[in-house]
Amino acid sequence: MMAYILRRVAYALPILIGVNILTFALFFVVNSPDDMARMQLGDKRVTQEAIDTWKAEHGYDQPLFVNPAAEGLGALTQTIFFQKSLKLFAFDFGSSDSGRNIGNDISQRMWPSLAIAVPVLLTGLAINISYALMIVFFRATYIDFGSVVLLVAMMSISSLFYIIGGQFLIGKLLHLVPISGYDTGFEALKFLILPVIVSVIASIGSGTRLYRTFFLEEINRDYVRTARAKGLAERVVLFRHVLRNALIPILTGVVAVLPLLFMGALITESFFGIPGLGSYTIDAISRQDFAIVRAMVFLGSVLYILGLILTDISYTLVDPRVRLS
Repeated sequence: MMAYILRRVAYALPILIGVNILTFALFFVVNSPDDMARMQLGDKRVTQEAIDTWKAEHGYDQPLFVNPAAEGLGALTQTIFFQKSLKLFAFDFGSSDSGRNIGNDISQRMWPSLAIAVPVLLTGLAINISYALMIVFFRATYIDFGSVVLLVAMMSISSLFYIIGGQFLIGKLLHLVPISGYDTGFEALKFLILPVIVSVIASIGSGTRLYRTFFLEEINRDYVRTARAKGLAERVVLFRHVLRNALIPILTGVVAVLPLLFMGALITESFFGIPGLGSYTIDAISRQDFAIVRAMVFLGSVLYILGLILTDISYTLVDPRVRLS
């Protein structure tokens, strides 16, 4: 297994380099270092001298990919790409274009993101799997048909509708919880209830329909017919056999998303005023802070690759027939 993990890590290096190059190229196609300087200085009529000073202070006064004025390896190393991207592989995110330490910001903002993401994942899994099992239990009935129609309708509705509707109904009309904001300690709970509820409801349509498909694929297999022939109740067949054998496709989605919980939800955090990594990324994009955008894209890529490796490892725990090679 260790050889497999090392091999996957080696495969991940060119992917991360490619992601860095693509992010870098796309950002600087839209924004030049001069545009970034004007944005950070906050004055459209700022002098060229002030722009050059800002670029020199933040390391944007060099060529992007190749420095023709340098000799030897300096043509590649004395560039914005090399000096800004190489440190990422040591998880040294440096400072933002506004001067803040990105590593400290990430360590502080990850906790509000996890405070939302973990309850949403666990609660959503419990509800979606339970509802999917109920639909399969009553398959080919009006309950099955009505549930599928409801799930498709829920999938078709934008997540913004759930957010705005939840804020209006629960926050403004019923005054049960604050509409947005955040606090520290246990006082944060009242601000987390609404985004957790909205996120779970928004995920029911796609999640339950997906798990229903997994369970229906298992329900017609030979081992299920054998279990019924032995006289086992349908409830026992579903929970002891079908659910157990459907864990592999379920784990594919769940384990892969676990590291990404760290990254937060972009739209949810922004609408509810949660100071997590999702809103941190959105704010950086709006301010054109390339240092933060680059760091968050790199971190998201690393976590996604980690999730895929964990998914493969989890297969061996669920199904002994699976071997990593």
